[in-house]
Amino acid sequence: MTLPSGRLVRGCALSAPRPDGPDPEFAVYLLGSELRGLPWESRWIAWPDFGLPADAGAARAVLVEALERAAAERVEVGCVGGRGRTGTALACLAVLDGVPSAEAVAYVRRHYSPHAVETSEQQSFVIRFG
Repeated sequence: MTLPSGRLVRGCALSAPRPDGPDPEFAVYLLGSELRGLPWESRWIAWPDFGLPADAGAARAVLVEALERAAAERVEVGCVGGRGRTGTALACLAVLDGVPSAEAVAYVRRHYSPHAVETSEQQSFVIRFG
């Protein structure tokens, strides 16, 4: 997904085959447990399916790092299905990149997936994130 600044962040579903293209240099994974043994640097955000991050402050710090690194590195954000948690994190990245929080979910649905951000709780999180 292209952010307003031109930075690219690839959203992905970890349950699907790896996306085409080069591997990420940095990744953020939104899961109930940490992935280990990856050949690229990654951060884990404890985030249950259909829910919100266990620690919103830690999630913000990781997403700020991802946005900064996307200026010069290939960055990937993913969860099991690539929709709810991934879409919510991408919407938060859009907010950090200048999209008004009230418009960020629509931005991600337009530029990443019409199914991104699955719950009203996740939508509210994006609005509060701003």
